[in-house]
Amino acid sequence: MHTFKTVGKAEIRIIPLTDIAAQSVVELATLVHGPGYLDKATLTEWQSLGQSAGVNANFIALADEQLVGYRLSFSAGNWRQDEWCSPELWPVSATELAYFKSVAVHPAWQGLGIGQQLLQQAIAVLRQQGAKAGLAHLWRESPHNSAVRYFSKAGGRLLKVHPNRWQHLSAAGYLCPRCGTLCYCSAAEMVLEF
Repeated sequence: MHTFKTVGKAEIRIIPLTDIAAQSVVELATLVHGPGYLDKATLTEWQSLGQSAGVNANFIALADEQLVGYRLSFSAGNWRQDEWCSPELWPVSATELAYFKSVAVHPAWQGLGIGQQLLQQAIAVLRQQGAKAGLAHLWRESPHNSAVRYFSKAGGRLLKVHPNRWQHLSAAGYLCPRCGTLCYCSAAEMVLEF
C-alpha cells in the first residue's frame, strides 16, 4: 500500500486491485472512457494479465474508501501484439515489455497526481516481475491531450501514431465520449523504459 496527501483534498491510498472493487472500476471506466469500454468479464481477463511472479500489477486509488482512480497493466510476456504494435521500434524484446492497458482518474480528482502515483506503483511491480519497459497506446484526443502529457511527464517516448485505433470497438458497442458511435480517435504508441 502507498499513501499520499493531495492538496486541498483527502489522503489517497494506492492498493492492489481485487475483485471487490470490480464494479467500481467498470463504472469509472465508463465515466471516463465511454460506455462499452469495459465490462466485468473483460476486467477479470485484464486483471489476470497483470499477475506474474506472485504479484499484482493492477492498482486502485481510494479517497476515504471511495474509488477515485485505477491503473491496469499487463505483465511482460502476458499480452499479445496486434496490428497497432511496432516491435521494430521497441527498445527491449517483447518478453521484457509490459503493457499499460488502461488508466482512469475520476474527473473531480484529476490534476492531483493520482495518475502518476498509480503509474509509479505499477512500474515498481512490473520491474519486480522482470519487465524493463512498458508500452502504451494513449488516447491522443483525450481532453487537453492529458493522456499523452501524463505519460510523457513520466518519461514516455512516442514511437508511432495509429489513426482510428479504437474504431473496431465501435462495432462491438463502444461509445466514444468524443466521437460518439463511430470512433475516429488516434493512439500514440509510446514506450517508457524503467
